[in-house]
Amino acid sequence: MKLPLNIPDLSLAPASPRFIDYQSEGQPGPGLSMAQELTAGLCAESASVAPKFFYNALGSKLFEAITELAEYYPTRTEAAIFEASQRLMASALVRSGISQACLIDLGAGNCAKAMALIPHLAPRQYVPVDISVDFLRVAAERVQSAFPALDIIGLGLDFSARLVLPDAVQPHDRVFFYPGSSLGNFSPEAALQFLQHLADPAQGRARGLLLGIDLVKDRATLEAAYDDGLGVTAAFNKNLLLNVNDLLQSDFDVRQWRHVALYNAAQSRIEMHLEAMCNLSVRWPSHERRFQAGERIHTENSYKYTLEGMTALMHSAGFEHVEYWIDPKHWFAVFWAAV
Repeated sequence: MKLPLNIPDLSLAPASPRFIDYQSEGQPGPGLSMAQELTAGLCAESASVAPKFFYNALGSKLFEAITELAEYYPTRTEAAIFEASQRLMASALVRSGISQACLIDLGAGNCAKAMALIPHLAPRQYVPVDISVDFLRVAAERVQSAFPALDIIGLGLDFSARLVLPDAVQPHDRVFFYPGSSLGNFSPEAALQFLQHLADPAQGRARGLLLGIDLVKDRATLEAAYDDGLGVTAAFNKNLLLNVNDLLQSDFDVRQWRHVALYNAAQSRIEMHLEAMCNLSVRWPSHERRFQAGERIHTENSYKYTLEGMTALMHSAGFEHVEYWIDPKHWFAVFWAAV
């Protein structure tokens, strides 16, 4: 089977990627502002802050450091799957009738995962999407330098609230790329709704989806991955409070909080929390929240799936053909789902 080739002409002078910053302009369409969302979460009986607020500039750099830790297996395990199976993934696109893919990279971060796949998937257009706008700009420029002939449109966007694709994004052969098991941050019900949104033909969404998923495994391995010995994940979790201070003009003191990570076997999820180390109060405009020692702010869930469970979820969402590739330990899987 002949694969499509779209090898960039390296003699071309690199263009600059186009960039649409919905974050600075305000999220399009209805929904809560960031301040409203944060206030609602902090004022709830059980306080919570969504994990998307990890990713200011420092948070994005700290997460890069986490991916290099010995305890954090997901990134290197997923990368090994891509390395071993990238030609099979390209063949899956061809079998699905996709010849000029628009690769839409959700939560693109430093774009490194997409850069490794671009020579094999040969997309006509690349659309990295991330909430951390400044970090994404630098990453998109790096991709453009590596692939000067590739059409790149960066979107500064909180896609978990509402996925908006401007008219400049190619309407056909859209392939969504969502690696890193970030779908696990959604509850199973919300994950189904998100996947349905991607698969909805009335919205002109996906022809296919490449999705990284962390699989159920033993408690010790999971908890170590989210509570490393160097304390990098703890710093990443606490930095969320600094980002909330910037966004909400609040007065969190990170020295008053400790990082907690635990595996909830009944829910098949890792939970991350910040726990108050003393009685304290946090203030922001027109609001105050008191925390007792030991009270927690829930900052992240990371649901773990079985192969059968994720396959069933994708079929329920409207994807017809589903296949996957896994590592030898069966710790992680990359799924391909076609509409």
